[in-house]
Amino acid sequence: MLISNAYAQAAGADPTGGLMGMLPLILMFVVLWFLMIRPQMKKAKEHKAMVEALGKGDEVVTGGGIAGRVTEVNDSFVQVEVAPNTVVAVQKNAVATVLPKGTLKAL
Repeated sequence: MLISNAYAQAAGADPTGGLMGMLPLILMFVVLWFLMIRPQMKKAKEHKAMVEALGKGDEVVTGGGIAGRVTEVNDSFVQVEVAPNTVVAVQKNAVATVLPKGTLKAL
């Protein structure tokens, strides 16, 4: 009596409704890929190539800021001479950059 009947609307078939609803999500993923994921993967690939190319005599800086000259290269560690007769074992992945030859003499 006091409550009126509620009727459902007729279902209209919208062929682009599902695609248009997903378009913002797809667009956000594409932007995320090109602005964050792709550059990070490229940088990781370059770092891996640099670490694999390490050799005896290279001048390096570690992630902790220690600069030195590589004296020995093993499978997962490198021996870095940070001062005369002072050698430190460092993981290969901890090497941040390879310096140009002669940089340590200027320090």
